[in-house]
Parts: sequence; C-alpha cells; structure tokens
Amino acid sequence: MKIIIVGCGKVGLTLAEQLNNEGHDITVIDKDGSRLRSVTDNIDVMGVEGNGAIYKIQMEAGIKDTDLLIATTTSDELNMLCCLIAKKAGNCHTIARIRNPEYASEIQYIREELNLSMAINPELAAATEISRLLKFPSVVKIDAFAKGRVELMKFIIPENSVLHNMMVYEVAVKLRCNVLICVVERSHDVIIPDGNFQMKAGDKISFIAPPAQANQFFRQLGIGNTTVKTAMFVGGGRITYYLAKMLEETKIKITIIERDLRRCNELSELLPNAMIIHGDGSNQQLLMEEGIGQTEAFAALTGFDEENIMLSLYASSLSNAKLITKINRIAFEDIIQQMNIGSIIYPKLITADGIIRYVRAMQNSMGSNVETLYKIVANKAEALEFRVGKDAPMTGIPLEKLSFKNNLLIACINRNGTIITPRGKDTIEAGDTVIVVTTHSGLNDLKDILK
Repeated sequence: MKIIIVGCGKVGLTLAEQLNNEGHDITVIDKDGSRLRSVTDNIDVMGVEGNGAIYKIQMEAGIKDTDLLIATTTSDELNMLCCLIAKKAGNCHTIARIRNPEYASEIQYIREELNLSMAINPELAAATEISRLLKFPSVVKIDAFAKGRVELMKFIIPENSVLHNMMVYEVAVKLRCNVLICVVERSHDVIIPDGNFQMKAGDKISFIAPPAQANQFFRQLGIGNTTVKTAMFVGGGRITYYLAKMLEETKIKITIIERDLRRCNELSELLPNAMIIHGDGSNQQLLMEEGIGQTEAFAALTGFDEENIMLSLYASSLSNAKLITKINRIAFEDIIQQMNIGSIIYPKLITADGIIRYVRAMQNSMGSNVETLYKIVANKAEALEFRVGKDAPMTGIPLEKLSFKNNLLIACINRNGTIITPRGKDTIEAGDTVIVVTTHSGLNDLKDILK
C-alpha cells in the first residue's frame, strides 16, 4: 500500500520503520529538513519537506494515489487538519494522533465529523496498559483479546518455582489450570514451545488464559496477585493524568511527585483524590519521606528515559514494589530488558501496534480480518486476533489435519463468547475469532498461517 506519514518524531519514525519492513511504499512529510534527511538516509522511504497540512505539499507527496495518511505531528489540531485535507484531496483512509485530554471526551464526535478511520492517543493507551498491570502486579505485561475475555500475560519464572524443569504439556495436568504457554524468552532467544519444551527458572513466559484461569494458575504457583493498595508515580504528565483518572474508582492510594509547580496546581484540581507532591522526583530524601520503601507500586513516568531507569533501579533496591518504567527511545533495548526495572512501557510501540493492526486489516483478502495485534517481544514475536469470515480456507477442518507454518501456535478460539483452548480435533469456524502467536511478522490474513 502507499502510505503517507506526516511528522517524523518518535511515533512517525517507528511507524516508518515498521511499515517499510512490511513492504509498504512510504512517504514522510516533515518541516524539519535535517530530521527528514536523517530518516530518508536510514530507511528506504521518500521524503517531502514542508507543512503536511498544505494541499500543495500533500499533492507533491502523491496524495491522489495514497491508500492511507497518518498524521503524527506534535500538534493535535495540525494532525486533524492534515487528515481533513487528505480526505478531500485523496479520499484515502486517515489516522490522526490526538493526545490532548481536553479532546478525550469528544473523540467519537471528532472521528465522525472528520471522517477519521482512527484516532490514536499514545498516552491514553499507555495508561490503560499500566492500569491493567497494577491489577495483576505479578505480571510483566498484559495484553487483552476477545474484548477482555482472554488475556496474554508475561511473567518471569521465579527461583524454586514448581515450573522449573516442568514440561509445557505437564502444566494443565499437574496444576489443573486451563492455560496455554505460548512464548518463552530465554536470554536472547524467543521460542514458540511445543509440549515437550522444558521451562527453567528465569525464563520469561507468556501464557494465554481467561482472567479466572490466570488467577488460578498464579495461586497454584504460590504467587500472590492481588491489586496493589498504594502507588507512587514520578512525573505528572499526560500518562499520569489518564492513569490516575482510570484508578479513581479503585481503592488505590495514589501519590504523584511533579517538579513543575504550575502542573502540580493543575493536577490537584483535576485529581482531587490523589496526593500531589511538588518536588524533584530524583531527590532521594524526598522519595524516602513520601514512602518509596513502603509503596506497593512505583511508576517512573517522567519525560527522560535515563531518569526513569535510575528511579526504578533505586526503587527496586529499597522495596519489592511493582515497578513500571516508561521508555520513549528503544536504543539498547537488550540491555534495558536485563535490568531490574519491572514492566517497561513504550508508548510509541503501543501506538504503532494499533496502526499496524489497522493497516493489516485494510489488506486482508481471504475473508478474515486482524482484530487485535500485540508485539510480545519487540520485532521478534506477535500475537494476532483474526475474525474468521465465511470464505476462510481452513474452516471446518480439524487443526491436526492443517499444515501450519513453523514457529506458529493457534493459542485460542473464541466462539460466540465461549473460550476454547484448541486441541487437535477442534476446528475453526466462520464467525470465530482466533488468536495466533508467532515469530513470523507481517501476517495480514488468516490464510497466512498455513504453509
């Protein structure tokens, strides 16, 4: 497909890389010539220098032949204007990044009036992921499928766990839990395990299960998994605001530390139930006074990756709190993953996942559609949820008789709300949603899972 991306900041650059890797024809528009050259020098994309909201610039970028325009500049209003002009000039699909909380309550109206295909809010999406983690503190990452009926959870097998040296096929029998181990991360390797794979302490395993079964699984492992009661957030930006808003209905006692006095005053009005502290979150004495050693959850959500990493390392040295660390750039990812900084949140990757899911859904050709897409391990493994159409070629055939690609697992079948953990005799039927976990990237259609 031909795709135009307006704005090559963090999100725009990530999208350009990933969509280019999936074989799309990408053109990037940006006012900053040096930034644009940096992108076109490193990625095989076209560049157009200028204001993406100008008709002439969009025409130069080829809007007439474009399938999708994605506006990811720092200005919500500019993004909406880019999409409006693209719709008139090229009649293409449009996606706008809209981040301002003032627009959050009106996003449905904006989408309908501007005829947007999609409106994305990286901070809101990141806050949603963090709120799920605070409800399941033993888990490193949670992704929801089938409208929340099934969840893909990642956690690290602790020392002396009953899972150490256990075969994958033994989990259901020995622990009497209907969970399916989908992915194992061991050192730098990402493995889609078969039933005879032997798990080890220190492995990061991703398993899929309904929430009740996941709770049962953790109980059998002797791992406590109750919602945290106290949480400390350093940094009072948009993610913190959205997150605290989401948690207002819970009984979690929230403390927010922010160094900007004006922002503190804003937050105290917007979040009357939270404790807002004016101070430098990197001040160790302040953190000790506010109870960093006793808090059950600690989230480093400042605008600086290095500060967030140091804060989480400091918190880990003082307590057993659930740690959450926001990272904007993805340099040195392998090193970061090995640090004891808990769950790592990449807002731009969460955003990119949503857009790539939409792009793949636009391309589907054989009666199936990508409903949900998550990167389990950045660029190494994906979990996709497909809705099965009546023309899908594998319907009605027992799974054991289908020839699937290697390193691919049918993890779950959702049939009218009934969750099926698939076995060899089970079939895929029209109307089902099917969750596929694989190390292959670029699956657009359910037929792509077959050899």
